[in-house]
Amino acid sequence: MKQLDVSAIKDGSVIDHIDNKSTLKVAEILNIQNEEQVVLVGMNLESKFLGKKGIIKIGGNIIKEYEVVKKFPVVVPEVIENIVKCFNPNCVSNYHNLEPKLHVVNKNPIKLRCHYCERVMNSKDIVLI
Repeated sequence: MKQLDVSAIKDGSVIDHIDNKSTLKVAEILNIQNEEQVVLVGMNLESKFLGKKGIIKIGGNIIKEYEVVKKFPVVVPEVIENIVKCFNPNCVSNYHNLEPKLHVVNKNPIKLRCHYCERVMNSKDIVLI
């Protein structure tokens, strides 16, 4: 079986197991501006858990000499603001100039409730803004 390998990074950070369709949005949210920094973005990579996944590698910290020095688990906050939009087309946040605000109802699997219209959405409904 042929496999695509993503090269190791000597010094830097790796964000792995990103939902494939969210990879570019995560890269945009990170707002990496340093023109000297190495940044690798991979999409549609095989994943045992996600089927397809994304990965972002950023040169400069956390990984030293190809070894992971420190790992940070992703922590889902209680409230998510201005990252995910409400999936209800009639929600006031979608047609007025309001920043989306969603409360985390369940972390695994993820369920979010809109602060304004109180609709609950599952992972398949989540759209990053």
